[in-house]
Amino acid sequence: MMDAAVLHRLGEAPRCEPFPEPVAGEGEVVVEVRCASLKPVDRQLASGTHYASPKELPVVCGTDGIGHVGRGERVFFGGARAPFGAMAERTVVPRAFTFPVPEELDDDTAAALPNPGVSAWLALAHRGKLVKDDAVLILGATGVTGRLAVQIARLLGAGRVVAAGRDPEALRSLDALGANATIRLDAPAEELEAALVREAGPSGFQVVIDYVWGRPAEVFFAAITRREFAAMRAETRFVQAGEGAGAAISLSAAVLRSTAVTITGTAGIPSREVLAEAMEQVLAHAAAGRLRIATQRVALAEIEAAWDRETKGRRVVVAVR
Repeated sequence: MMDAAVLHRLGEAPRCEPFPEPVAGEGEVVVEVRCASLKPVDRQLASGTHYASPKELPVVCGTDGIGHVGRGERVFFGGARAPFGAMAERTVVPRAFTFPVPEELDDDTAAALPNPGVSAWLALAHRGKLVKDDAVLILGATGVTGRLAVQIARLLGAGRVVAAGRDPEALRSLDALGANATIRLDAPAEELEAALVREAGPSGFQVVIDYVWGRPAEVFFAAITRREFAAMRAETRFVQAGEGAGAAISLSAAVLRSTAVTITGTAGIPSREVLAEAMEQVLAHAAAGRLRIATQRVALAEIEAAWDRETKGRRVVVAVR
């Protein structure tokens, strides 16, 4: 038996307690876990509200982390086979879902950064098809992934980056990460719409990464809707990546008929080749100091108390050893 963050009932916090040891099958490896990240998706999975929430319990929580395989190879890993998870002394994952980690990265950063960093990289480069000098809008830029998206947009050559969020203190810090302008998402609808129109300017936004959906997305679509017959402008590629402000919106047909906007999602896990390339880029930029993430460490034994703890702008890292 080993110590693990074990979930017995959906909607409750996991507890640190003994759990059976994993055994690797064909194409799999057992990882000696050093630490795992605690992310919104981990809480959603455990709450039963995520489309991939477990159907059979108990399970070990956690979707990814940092650890060692074989004779000490240090890797970032994901894709643990149920009922095993990342928040345990050991877990079992497909060998293809392990990635070498640069020596320059400490364990906490190596565990916390890849998931939101690769997610933001793929949303911008793979789904948003960002090219040099594109104008980019990040809706929900004050969260962990949104802050990384601001930095990555700059690394990918964006000409202008506008960051929108609800936390005024966090918004003020985003200019140091590469934001040209910021917008308060909790402003009244008319004020928010006017700010979006102003910051879009005559050329509009070519890429929008949306981590909030709900009311802010509705206001954005209202802001880009044309009120007259007009020649088509440059396309806006809107990538839906989260639902921090609501799971559903009302979308007028006029939005899609009056302006050139394409709405896509993150579309699940990409091919191994695309994923590996994004991982390599994110880890290399982090090792060189060009990507930053704030972390907060908690011990595996404290997981139940820490599960719902507020960690403003920081990614919780669960230390196993």
